[in-house]
Amino acid sequence: MVKVTDVLENTYDVVVIGGGAAGLSGALTLARARRSVAVIDAGAPRNAPASGVHGLLARDGIPPAELVERGRAEVRGYGGQVVSGEVGAVAREEPGFQVTLTDGRTVRALRLLLATGLVDELPDVPGLRSRWGRDVLHCPYCHGWEIRDRPIGVLGSGPLSVHQALLFRQWSDNVTFFSHTLPVPTGEEAERLAARGVRVMDAEVASLEIAEDRLVGVRLRDGSLVEREALAVAPRMVARTGFLAALGLRPVEHPSGAGEHIPSDATGRTDVPGVWVAGNVTDLSAQVGAAAAAGATAAAHINADLVAEETRQAVAAARARDEAAFSAEVESRVCEAVLGDRRHGL
Repeated sequence: MVKVTDVLENTYDVVVIGGGAAGLSGALTLARARRSVAVIDAGAPRNAPASGVHGLLARDGIPPAELVERGRAEVRGYGGQVVSGEVGAVAREEPGFQVTLTDGRTVRALRLLLATGLVDELPDVPGLRSRWGRDVLHCPYCHGWEIRDRPIGVLGSGPLSVHQALLFRQWSDNVTFFSHTLPVPTGEEAERLAARGVRVMDAEVASLEIAEDRLVGVRLRDGSLVEREALAVAPRMVARTGFLAALGLRPVEHPSGAGEHIPSDATGRTDVPGVWVAGNVTDLSAQVGAAAAAGATAAAHINADLVAEETRQAVAAARARDEAAFSAEVESRVCEAVLGDRRHGL
């Protein structure tokens, strides 16, 4: 990653917290709308372990770091700033907000766009985290093509694990579902898995077997080895929002049961006036393209909100000027009348 050297100014129309696809796309839209905008990025993208971003039109397979650098350059090209830093707190400070970084720097903004993404909380299985984003995966649309026709394991780790197994069956006819710490599927779930030819093992995975820097199998608690070349895991996904507590904006459980998110309307507007969200912080399943689109949508509505406020202020100022001019005219006419009366000895 190229070191960011932009100097943080005192005040902006919009501060974007998070410099991934959603944040940079939002900042690009705002900068093109001639807004003063700063992106504050902690430099910890969720997709950093992946070798490429897949399913992104015209940029399929681009390395995540390259996509970010291109996005930063585009934002800067329109006068936006991208600043390295981690936000520690956000507080309401009329007419907007004060953002405090963990290094003590502060900045003010009229509006906020939160695009901080999420954290994947992975199962505690030895060897799993080091393979995350490589041959331990979660999204078939991001990685399914790369592991097509290979033996795939699915770790029972969350409410969407059975659904995940049925999805990965689209890319391979050799899929094994390990119940791990979940109850073994029964009823309709078991029927669906069987109908699709997904093997079910009522067994706990103890560790991953790695050889020559690749996954070759999963070691079960009883010591047996099941050969697998990829392992799908459904992590618990938790939005990065700890610094928002002072605003009363707290994450809630996602309807899917897959983690926590910040609720918003279709434009990204939250319950806190002046605060929008975009990307995985609100939409746990959003891929890079969807996150970027959400960032652009939120930015357009932020700009429209600022335009509406500026218009109200302009109308109020114009009315005040008109009232002042009218009062001055009335006073002038009264003075002229008084002087006229005096001239006529009245």
